[in-house]
Order: sequence, then structure tokens, then C-alpha cells
Amino acid sequence: MIPPDPIERFRSVYALAEKIDRTMVPEPNAMALGTIEDGGQPTVRIVLLKSFDERGFVFYTNYEGRKGRHLLTNPKAALCFYWAPIDIQVRIEGMVTKVAEEEADAYFSTRHRASQLGAWASRQSEPLETPSALDERMAKYEKEFAGREVPRPDYWSGFRVAPERIEFWKGRPNRLHERHLYTRAGKGWKIETLYP
Repeated sequence: MIPPDPIERFRSVYALAEKIDRTMVPEPNAMALGTIEDGGQPTVRIVLLKSFDERGFVFYTNYEGRKGRHLLTNPKAALCFYWAPIDIQVRIEGMVTKVAEEEADAYFSTRHRASQLGAWASRQSEPLETPSALDERMAKYEKEFAGREVPRPDYWSGFRVAPERIEFWKGRPNRLHERHLYTRAGKGWKIETLYP
């Protein structure tokens, strides 16, 4: 029987992925994120899932960086997880919203101090002025915030992808893969089994 709730199904699959030996899957929360540039060009990169629930899948970034600009202009995204040792892929598509300020603050406070400082030091996606520019900016913010907590920059926060489509793919012999597609239907989900 196909599980009726894709979020709960994802929770189960993700729990399996987290149990995989870290030498085989160092970051089980790594996911490909696809966004769309102004001219319609899709672009993709790996980001880290930081939380998920029935509202969607959350990651954090610099809103002034390339992906941040894409999502603020065209708030749609696609996510893809693939865990090779268990041969499972999960694809997610949906609309994107900013997380609440309080949620972003709470997450930022859990980051290592160096990562907090890095959010201030990095001018994400911009060209480096000199080979040492990033180190110099890091030193500047280490000095500025010495002896006190590092606040979250206004331009650094999270996005939540609210799923409209979630597909679970399981590898099978002879390329006869199992595919279950969940499509949002009102408050529930329409479920289809797809050909491989």
C-alpha cells in the first residue's frame, strides 16, 4: 500500500538516509535546489535541508546572493534528494516563501560562531576583489563582534518550499523503477504510480 501522506513518507525515508554510514553519505540533508533566472534559465546547486514539516522544506541563504535573488524574483523552486546506498530519490516542486524572522533568528543562533561571522563576511556570488578579500572581511567582523553575540544579518535568512508535487523514486532491477507522485489536491494529495 502506498503511504497516503508524503510528508510522513519523507520523514521515514529521511530517517533511513540519516542512518547510512557517513563515509558513504556525509550529508544526508544535502539536496539539489533548482531556481529560475529572470530570463528563464534554470540553474541548480546543492544546499542543506535544515528543517521540514507539513508547511514545507527549509534552507538558509544570503538573500542578496544569486539563488536568493532568483527566489525573491520568481518564488518557485525544485528540490531533489538522492541517497545512492538505498537507491531512493525524492523530488519536490513548489512555491517559495521567506521563513519568519523569529524562525531565522532561532536557527542562526544554533550555527557555529565562525559560520555566523561568515554570513557577515561573504558577499555571496559577488567576485572577490583580491585573493585575500574574504579573509580580510572575516577578520573585520571577528573584531567588530568580539566579546558579544553575532546577530543575524538582515539579508541572511531562510526560504520554505511548500510542496505542490512530491515524487518518490525507488531504483529497481532492469530500470523498472518504482515512482509514486503526490500532487496537491485541496487539503489532501492525489497519488499516482508512474511508469519508470
